[in-house]
Amino acid sequence: MNDVTGTERPPLGIRLLHALGKAPDWSTMTAEDLATFREAENRKRSSRTARVITGFPDRDATIGWREVRLPDRRIPVREYRQSSGGGDLPLVLHVHGGGFVGTAAQCDWANSYFAARLPAVVVSVEHRLLAPGTPLAAAVDDGWDVLLHVVRHAAEWGVDPARTAVVGESTGGLIAALAAIRARESGLELRAQVLVNPVTDLSETMLDYDSITRYADSPTLNMAQMRLFHRLAVPPGADSRAVSPLRADDLGGLAPALVVVPTLDPLADHGRRYAERLLESGTSARIVEHPGATHGYLAMPGVVPQAKAARAEIFEFLRGRLAESRAFASRKTGTR
Repeated sequence: MNDVTGTERPPLGIRLLHALGKAPDWSTMTAEDLATFREAENRKRSSRTARVITGFPDRDATIGWREVRLPDRRIPVREYRQSSGGGDLPLVLHVHGGGFVGTAAQCDWANSYFAARLPAVVVSVEHRLLAPGTPLAAAVDDGWDVLLHVVRHAAEWGVDPARTAVVGESTGGLIAALAAIRARESGLELRAQVLVNPVTDLSETMLDYDSITRYADSPTLNMAQMRLFHRLAVPPGADSRAVSPLRADDLGGLAPALVVVPTLDPLADHGRRYAERLLESGTSARIVEHPGATHGYLAMPGVVPQAKAARAEIFEFLRGRLAESRAFASRKTGTR
């Protein structure tokens, strides 16, 4: 690995995992290789053994799989709720990272905490993963369509549609950002968007950022992986700007944003620049950086200590944004 950090080094646990692991050759990966790798990796990420790395769920939350039935397809979602209590709770629509690999189960540590402690109903989308014939636009549609479905069937899901937020990590951060843009265009009011180490630019300039050059050999995301991601996400003929929130013409009037950036991440500048563009457009945005943290760290609390601080900051932001205002409570109850 080159000198990716200067005075900073990835956490010891990440360095040990990187040294012990054997990464595939991303540049020569075939469709069959990708399917085999994804199946094995997702099985590992969903296993009880992986909890040592991905963290143990909050005991005060219940977790289960459900299915969102749409006219043309069915989308699995992982649902998190407070073990006790009821009523119409805020909705947090979550999208996991990984792009061509990943599962909602790898995010149980943070999502169960938000469900139990906010409290809220967290719905994590098991979106279609990138593959030949499955571009990023499909995953973007999955995230948006699940959000619309749950909001439109709020009573069935036990959520308060007036208190809705979107949260995404990495590729999921891109999907959440695009959902926030679509929400503005469709008249759906969101209370918040949280983007954790997001990829925001899939145009021809995707790799033209200082952080990508500096951390090209990062142990949790490297240049070869990003090139494979881009090739699958935006196949020939696809419109890269349509799936690049950073390249959107108008970022004004969006839900207030929290952008969470680990500093030892090739995509760090994607998050920084997106936060800047939101502010330039008049959208409320706050960026939080975690020195020494690597890409994907919110899903790896067992080896990246900064994940706890990130979770706490996201929690406080969501708690403030999803709080039921006195005026809204009066409208619901018919009191003044």
